[in-house]
Amino acid sequence: MDESNIPIDINIGKLQDWLVSRRHVNKEWQKSIIPVREKINNAIQDMPAHDDIAALLSGSYINYFHCQKIIEILKETEADTKNLFGRYGSQRMKDWQDVLKSYERENLYLAEAAQMLVRNISYEIPGLKKQIAKEEQMQLECKKKHSDYLKNEASSKSEFLTLCKQLGIQGNRIKKELVERLQELPEIYDKIGKSLKPLLPGIELYSAFTKYVLGDKATDVVLLLQYVVEHGNTTVYEWSYGEPPLSVEPDPVHIELDDEDEAAGDQIDFGDNEIDFGSIDASAAIDFGDGDAVAEIDWGNIDAGPAENVVSLIHHS
Repeated sequence: MDESNIPIDINIGKLQDWLVSRRHVNKEWQKSIIPVREKINNAIQDMPAHDDIAALLSGSYINYFHCQKIIEILKETEADTKNLFGRYGSQRMKDWQDVLKSYERENLYLAEAAQMLVRNISYEIPGLKKQIAKEEQMQLECKKKHSDYLKNEASSKSEFLTLCKQLGIQGNRIKKELVERLQELPEIYDKIGKSLKPLLPGIELYSAFTKYVLGDKATDVVLLLQYVVEHGNTTVYEWSYGEPPLSVEPDPVHIELDDEDEAAGDQIDFGDNEIDFGSIDASAAIDFGDGDAVAEIDWGNIDAGPAENVVSLIHHS
């Protein structure tokens, strides 16, 4: 095996010192590279329109390896300036070839490459490792939060189903199912009225006790409860007037049942239309009509039962 190809181990912190001690680079290489940087700054002022070149020049620092890539691209863009002897007549190519030769003179590119290698190993790579560790930690936290959210979702769904079960609905279309439950209220009120019968002895005992304690000052007690126990679920009209109404017309329930359509269209349309108030006369007075006129309300036959009096007595109370 060729001795020049035998690998050797060099401490990264001593790499530049090793290059200087083995006379591969000059000790004052940092001063020698300043003219090279000036040539690069002058050369980039005149560059052809090419995507790869634009990508290379977008970096903040152009090194030896970038210069090699730029020359390879210029061999394509400046091919028409090549003469019979293989030389390029393009000033762009000449400038970058001069930059490359200046880099290779006294092995300046080795010193610069060693400096970049030391910086990457000492600072860039540890920084990337810390960033990776931080991102992995955030990933673990996000997975944990995702798991917690799934548990909360399952718990909330279970609680929702439990509440729906208590209300006697499926929970698919809540508004419609709750409105349908209203149809069961009259039957429930009737059951409540019939279930109060056993309270009658207690009411009589309480009434007798009150009369015994207060004497002549005693008044009737729990009149509404006594009435419900004796008559069951009746209307407020019958409670007020002592006779049932001729007809009972319950108030209609006006509730929108299209849950899905309402949810789908639940968006605010601000629009772009302006409100035209027209010409408003601030001095114009509001005509409330003749304030002395007394309007009379025709209640009709009171036996038909006003709407506010025909509701269920238990519901009203």
